[in-house]
Formats: sequence, C-alpha cells, structure tokens
Amino acid sequence: MGDVVLQELRLATDDHAAAAGPADTVDGMPARWVASPGSTAETSAVMRVAAVHDLAVVVRGAGNRLTWGAPPERCDLLVDSTRMDAVVEHASGDLVVVVQAGCRLDVLQQRLAGAGQWLAVDPPRPGTVGGTVAAALSGPTRLAHGAVRDLVIGMTMVRADGVVAHSGGKVVKNVAGYDVGKLLTGSYGTLGVITEVAFRLHPLPKARSWVSLPRHSAAAVHEALQRVVHSQLVPGAVELDRAADGSATLTVQLEGVAPGVLARTAAALELLGPSATAGSRPPGWWGIQPAGTGEVLLKVTHELAGLPHLLTALDAAAARHRLAAHVRGSVAVGSVLVGLRAAEGGNRVGPAALGPDEVAGLVADLRQRAASFGGSVVVLDGPRVVKESLDVWGPVGAIDLMRSVKHRFDPARLLAPGRFVGGI
Repeated sequence: MGDVVLQELRLATDDHAAAAGPADTVDGMPARWVASPGSTAETSAVMRVAAVHDLAVVVRGAGNRLTWGAPPERCDLLVDSTRMDAVVEHASGDLVVVVQAGCRLDVLQQRLAGAGQWLAVDPPRPGTVGGTVAAALSGPTRLAHGAVRDLVIGMTMVRADGVVAHSGGKVVKNVAGYDVGKLLTGSYGTLGVITEVAFRLHPLPKARSWVSLPRHSAAAVHEALQRVVHSQLVPGAVELDRAADGSATLTVQLEGVAPGVLARTAAALELLGPSATAGSRPPGWWGIQPAGTGEVLLKVTHELAGLPHLLTALDAAAARHRLAAHVRGSVAVGSVLVGLRAAEGGNRVGPAALGPDEVAGLVADLRQRAASFGGSVVVLDGPRVVKESLDVWGPVGAIDLMRSVKHRFDPARLLAPGRFVGGI
C-alpha cells in the first residue's frame, strides 16, 4: 500500500511528495508521507488520496506550532503548505490582500510595507499566514485592530473529502453566505485545509511610541490598567510583562500621526505619574512569548476587572505547586500567556525538572478559580508528557455543537484527529 499511496501523492503534487524523514513529526508522532501541494487544486487532489486511503492529515506551514494543542491521535500524512507562498492579489486602494496560506507572515508584511500598509497581526512567533489563521494568533495590536478573525474577509479551503469551498470574498462588507472563514480560524486544521485567505489591511502608522510603568503588586498593575482604559489615550496596545517574583511592567503603545502621538505620549506620562518613561522603541520583551523550549505555555483569558484575581490565583497556585509563572500579554483585551518553569531551589531547576503532576495541579487550581477572574485556561504548548497528564483545552461550552460541526466537515476524522477541544 505504501508505494501506491506515495505514487498517487506524487501524481497529485507534480512529484512534490516523499516518504517522511526523521524531522517529519507532529508532537513526537512520526508521519509516513509528506506532500507539498502548490495550489488549491493540488491540495484537493492530495485530500482525495487521503480520503481514499483513510490517511490522517496534519497541515504544516513553518512548523512553529505543531506542538500546540493536544497531540493528534494519529498522523499519516503531513501536508506542507510552503509551496503555496504567493501573494495572489494586493488591492492597495481597497486595503485588501489575497494571499496563499504558505506565505510567510514577515514576507507578506515586507511587501505590504512598500505600499504603506500592513496586516495588523503581530503574533509572538513568526510563521505562515495559514498557521496564523489556523491557530487564531494575533498579538499586542489586537486592542486597536481586532483579532485575526476580524481581519479575515474571505477564504478558500479544501474539505477532508477534497471538495474545494470558498467563503466571503474581497469586499470588506461582504455578507453573503455562512462565514466559514471565521469558523476555520482557530480550528487548528481540524475542519479543513486553508489554501488562500483574503484580509483587510490597515495603513502603517506614521509614528509610534511606548510608555512604560513599573509596578510591584497585582493591585498596582490593576489600578494603572484601569486608568489607561478609562482615559482618552486610545492606545494601540497595552501589554503587561510580569516576572515570577511579581515585578511587572505595564506598557502602553501609542500610534498614529506624529503630532498626535507626541501629544498622547505626554498625556500618558502625566496620567501614569513620575515613574513612567517613554521611548521610541518597544521594550525587549514586547510581543515575545514568555516560555522557552521545554517549558509550558498557557493561554489564560480574563475579564479586565478580574486581572488582580487572576494574578493572585496564579501566584498562589505557582507557590503551592513549586512552579515559577511568568505572565505576558494583552491585559486590556483580557488575554495573556503564562510561561511555567520549575521554581529555583533544590534540584528542581530547568525544563527537564518540570513535572507533569505540578503543572496539572496548577492548571486545576486555576480552572477552579476561573469564575473569580472570568476566563479560561488552555495549555497551548509543553512537553508531551505534561500534556498527556491533563485536558489541555479544559471545559468548553457548546461542545456538542462543535462535535456536530466537525462531523459535518470531516465525518471520517481525517484532519488532525484529537488535536482540538473535546478530542475533535
């Protein structure tokens, strides 16, 4: 069977398919074949081969987030999207771009910058456009420009049975049909293979500044955040960086035309007091996720008023389970990342000492306190042994509806089975 499958994949991709190598794994699970389609039509042909032979498929772009979410139950075929890297159309006058899923985000931004525009997402890891949409990544500027799902206005995708489907279009106010593009955003490749995306764009700001304020308690961070969000500053982003010892920096980004940014920077300094400082460049931690290799990365959402409750609950859980928790993220939209590592002291230092029981205990404690901060806790990434010790997604509402949607799109469960919420 193996030779037959490989031959059919090569026919489907103009000979861009091969047996998988040692590096072709998904969260430690080896694939059997890798196919690199160069178009939507070739992707459709690949998925028809997968459907005929009951192959479990995982889509790979830059490969930066293959370990995010739960490990898939099986992985036979990696669909590498990086041959689909073209900018299909850039209608600069309409502030719209259509781009293939395998295009790298930094390459796209560089091209758009030539026209004084940008796609207003700045995720904590670089990658492809398709991966950014599939994992619903945004970044600090989500406060001003919305999440990536708000920027998607059209999409072309291939279903598990190889049927090509289109959603939306190239018009910002397109309202015809179901918004399948938003449904696939954040689905981790479990509903379809994204091949092209149409985005609405924004003009590049003429000027930017960053105003930072050091704080040393959860209450002080909350008080400063409340002053910012109830002010007339209209920030582009408000980010918190809080180390495991509780020392924190709240940074406000201001963007726009130069005179306006200058005036708002002065207003921000006055609002935040003498401890605040301004700069023309972001702090070094800006937009970088707070977890390194071998550490655990959580995504925690919260109500704005619930931030001090979240930080208090996190500190208590980290102390109880002897972990160090580093918080970084967009507190003005209620979404932060938490990096977990073993607390210093004794023999438990470094990623190798990050025990699954301790992480599972901290996550359980936080979820038990979730009502106090009005959010949820998801284990985005971490060693497989840690993720296998808990439910990485946690409790989710409307799970029956989500399973029904999965069944409609992928009844044979070929697309990244088990990777998403509720084993979807």
